[in-house]
Amino acid sequence: MFLSTFFLKRVKSKDVLVLMESIASKHKLLVIRERLSEKLEFIRFDPYIQSEAVYRERKKVKSLK
Repeated sequence: MFLSTFFLKRVKSKDVLVLMESIASKHKLLVIRERLSEKLEFIRFDPYIQSEAVYRERKKVKSLK
């Protein structure tokens, strides 16, 4: 019997691409974070309201290699 890549265990990726959303204006942006770290939350300039706003992680988009 031959081993193929089908039987090999897949390696989990180190990073994930996540969707961040502004609390003030619902502006969205994509950020890369480590898979094992906690959910992101930070202050960044929001172009819709022309001032700084809090961005929170909304959902995971995909895994990165």
